[in-house]
Amino acid sequence: MRLLIVHQNMPGQYREMLDWLIAQGGHEIVFLTQRRNYPDQKGVRKIVYPAHHRAPKDGYGLSKVWEEAAGVGYGAALAAGKLKRDGFTPDVILGHTGWGELLFMKHVWPDVPILGFFEYFYMSHGGPVNFDREEAPDPTIPYLLQARNTVPYVNIQVVDRGTCPTRWQRDTFPESFHDKLYVAHDGIRTDRLRADPDASISLGRAGRITRADEVFTYMARNMERTRGFHVFMRALPEILAARPDARVVCIGGSGASYGKASKEKGGFRAEMEKEVGDRVDWDRVHFVGQVPYADYQRIVQVSRCHVYLTMPFVLSWSLLETMAMEATVVASDVAPVREAVTHGETGLLVDFHDHMALARQVVEVLERPAAFAHLGPAARAHVVEHYDFETVCLPRHLEEINALVPPERRIPLPGQASRAMRRAAAAKAR
Repeated sequence: MRLLIVHQNMPGQYREMLDWLIAQGGHEIVFLTQRRNYPDQKGVRKIVYPAHHRAPKDGYGLSKVWEEAAGVGYGAALAAGKLKRDGFTPDVILGHTGWGELLFMKHVWPDVPILGFFEYFYMSHGGPVNFDREEAPDPTIPYLLQARNTVPYVNIQVVDRGTCPTRWQRDTFPESFHDKLYVAHDGIRTDRLRADPDASISLGRAGRITRADEVFTYMARNMERTRGFHVFMRALPEILAARPDARVVCIGGSGASYGKASKEKGGFRAEMEKEVGDRVDWDRVHFVGQVPYADYQRIVQVSRCHVYLTMPFVLSWSLLETMAMEATVVASDVAPVREAVTHGETGLLVDFHDHMALARQVVEVLERPAAFAHLGPAARAHVVEHYDFETVCLPRHLEEINALVPPERRIPLPGQASRAMRRAAAAKAR
């Protein structure tokens, strides 16, 4: 199959699928992106395109997002036009709809089907906006969010099919979108993510730590309000005071992925460090930044309790990954998390706004790990059943892709490919 994948931050949500397609071989894959520093991969042609126009920082708020998306979309379309002139026409186009990259693809290839990734529809209530009780309501927000949603409203007309990774994310979109959308997660490599009783990792001043040590963990791409970092930090004094041998490892950057950035030098982490002050034993707090994936795995594998906090928002891969590694997860009791975690069965849920409830639950897990030992294996079983890449998510996505193209251009489903290879090898042997 000839595939064009479009994502400004290559590989984005297509990480596992891209690797699988490359490994399978026999496909012509072009990846259109704005990310220059992503390493080249054998089997995929990376095309870096510039946005044709960028909205000014002081642009009019109600049109700024559309202006930005239109400039990105036109830049992507110009790059696609060059691909077409050079002789490349894809069988199908896959891409993220959030930044406008797909907006004008039908002008280049009117007859090529597009399957778009729909991540989130912005809402005044029911998501992170107006969820944090500490943030005063902004009367302009409903207008800004409606204007922002111009991009998905146009994209739903552009694509032939769309996908959302969770039911909760699908349900943020208006019902008029739903006939075009199917729900399937990007997929978790549960074959590579497992518990490891022998795991250990060097932790600077603490030396080498193992599962015998009393360690709990927190992770977010960036430490910010949307991912509950302020709630976690306010719980720390009580947790560390109750468990004098415990250490906490925090993975993540100090920037801002979602919502407003902190005005404090050093970001929201510095702001919260100042708030909790000397009530925390900082010798037992380890901020390790954004670490290599292998180190992240080992940190989770030695963790006695992993904390995952989020406002009602896009579900992080990290939650499902830590569940696949049989972590005992304490998470915020919000709708997207409840889709993956059942309290008392596959994890533990606490009120996002109640840092004392979070502290009590983490202390209980640290104090009585055997009482919660059943949660990790059950969490892994749940992820394997519902979110495994190779056996659940990939086949679903391939079914939808194949439905858009002629039979002779379809991608063999997992299992079918290996059978076809065996038949070809047998025929060659004859």
